[in-house]
Amino acid sequence: MNLFKHFRDEIVAVAGRVVPGLDTSKVTAEPPRETAHGDVATNVAMVLAKAAGAKPRDLAETIAAELRAHPDIVDVEVAGPGFINLRLSDTFWVERLAELLHEGAGYGRSDLGAGRKVNIEYVSANPTGPMHIGHARGAVVGDALAALLAHAGYDVTREYYVNDAGAQVDVLARSVFLRYREALGEVIGEIPDGLYPGDYLKPVGEELARRHGSALKDRSEADWLPLLRPVAVDAMLAMIREDLANLGVRHAVFVSERGLVEGGKVQAALDFLAAKGLIYEGVLEPPKGKLPDDWEPRPQTLFRATQFGDDVDRPLKKSDGSWTYFASDIAYHLDKFQRGFASMIDVWGADHGGYVKRMQAAVKAISEGRGDLDVKLCQMVNLLKGGQPYKMSKRAGTFVTLADLVEAVGRDVVRFIMLTRKNDAHLDFDLDKVLEQSRDNPVFYVQYAHARCHSVMRHAASLWPDFDAASHIPPSELLRRLTDPAELGLIRLLAGWPRLVESAAEAHEPHRVAFYLYDLAAAFHGLWNKGKDETRLRFLLEDDRDLSLARLGLLRAVAVVIASGLGIFGVEPLEEMR
Repeated sequence: MNLFKHFRDEIVAVAGRVVPGLDTSKVTAEPPRETAHGDVATNVAMVLAKAAGAKPRDLAETIAAELRAHPDIVDVEVAGPGFINLRLSDTFWVERLAELLHEGAGYGRSDLGAGRKVNIEYVSANPTGPMHIGHARGAVVGDALAALLAHAGYDVTREYYVNDAGAQVDVLARSVFLRYREALGEVIGEIPDGLYPGDYLKPVGEELARRHGSALKDRSEADWLPLLRPVAVDAMLAMIREDLANLGVRHAVFVSERGLVEGGKVQAALDFLAAKGLIYEGVLEPPKGKLPDDWEPRPQTLFRATQFGDDVDRPLKKSDGSWTYFASDIAYHLDKFQRGFASMIDVWGADHGGYVKRMQAAVKAISEGRGDLDVKLCQMVNLLKGGQPYKMSKRAGTFVTLADLVEAVGRDVVRFIMLTRKNDAHLDFDLDKVLEQSRDNPVFYVQYAHARCHSVMRHAASLWPDFDAASHIPPSELLRRLTDPAELGLIRLLAGWPRLVESAAEAHEPHRVAFYLYDLAAAFHGLWNKGKDETRLRFLLEDDRDLSLARLGLLRAVAVVIASGLGIFGVEPLEEMR
């Protein structure tokens, strides 16, 4: 149960009796900003007062009087200009704990998405080398967002767009040809500027030498370039897939830009826009920051992006007559829309920030307003060691590889830490800090809470051989013995999990799950520490099995929710810390 949706429905029903026939779509029921104000806060009186012809506070008092009769509400307070704060009964919270235990791993799953199709395109790095630490963040954000939306009832497709039609693929092929010559025994010296210098291309060159011998060496570039392009791209994609698999990321669909171009889909997309009068020949104004005498105007094929909210119209062809990246991207998003994806999410690097408006404008145009594109920009990751900038490897030539990072700290650590900040905030990844066993290391802190729960349940099984942790669901009369404020506070947090899933899914913000898990772990560890000081609050009391069984139910609930949250992140919930 999303308890806030439940009480919103209850509040709307009361309002409907007090002031019938009003629009209640803007009525909310949310956690108060301060827990001291209660469990649920609603703006119902503020929203309806004008239409009801009443003062907000007067209307609030009338609605509050009705709400005081609700069996699950023990206190109703009208605050400020007309907000209503509700405090719920301990029995209500115990019932939520019982509900959680009965639903088990399914607790928090939602039908919010109602099976609606969502396409999430993420990573989509140029196929020119191995994944680096920046790609890791986009990979984890996209993968966790996909899992979160699936948890909330959406039909999610994970997709990778292969940029294999641009000039960078020619550069890759030339770099591979150089490594091919090296494999044949030629001394190539320093890698020329403009080519990819990483050692990761050596095996590709060696394979070409085994396959072709010296047959390609003396042929012209016009002969070998078309041959090497697909070979090089396939080799890089195999490396990328391996890197992503090591991170636990697997895409269901790979779409080739070259396939779109050669299949005529770029031309078809632009024909579609031209038929609607959205393409024209024109001259752009000088870019901002450039003086007019620095600008050489020329006629260009332009998309009327300003008609859909962009700042300027956008070129679709380069000076040599080839398509711009933007033209190919329009075709790609039209292809997604035609495959049934009205809802699209793209996860990009922060350096693509200037590209967002034009792409959203294009999606509005090609979908005739029926499609929606949300772009999640991932800021840079700063790799540190002991608080200082750190370089791990030169295997890739100029950057830290994802493979090296995963090898250094493990997949679970990489995935969790990448989600401890909102995607558009810079992230410091300290190799020492993420391996600390302390509260300052969020992945350890959350994992430790889960492991502690299982440790106590193993101890309970040694005390009472008939205790089965996997199926333990105490009856409600036992759960009612959980009366300490710290116990009830922990139950309140657990009961907030369904709302957290839905709100994070609606906002497309998986980092909220990390924040929630940390808060839940902190509440659990706080209760654990309280038991050290107050013997009667310990989870296991040999002289009071019933109370112990109630607390073991609470522990099981904590473990279930932590495991569910870590599952969304693709992180294993550990039962023992080593």
